[in-house]
Amino acid sequence: MNIQNAQKAVDEWIKAHGVRYFNELTNMAQLTEEVGEVARIIARRYGEQSEKESDKNKDLGEELADILFVVLCLANQTGIDLQQSFDKKLDLKAKRDHDRHHGNEKLK
Repeated sequence: MNIQNAQKAVDEWIKAHGVRYFNELTNMAQLTEEVGEVARIIARRYGEQSEKESDKNKDLGEELADILFVVLCLANQTGIDLQQSFDKKLDLKAKRDHDRHHGNEKLK
């Protein structure tokens, strides 16, 4: 599924299962909350913090999907074609950063 189809699927889900989109500020707060959940998993599972027993069954993929869902909601409600924006950003990064990281001693 490409990003345009994902945006459409989210919009259809909202129409079928939700009353309406939450407003942009509410969705921004939700996005922050979801990013925090991902940070908690990463910090404990891959970082130096010990993972609590209650967190060991948390699904990182599911939490990342929660972030994606809210981002798609925000794109839909603000009229952003996220596929177009992503493609443009990827092209920009490819041109700007093509040689940038190859000389970075920290990455060797």
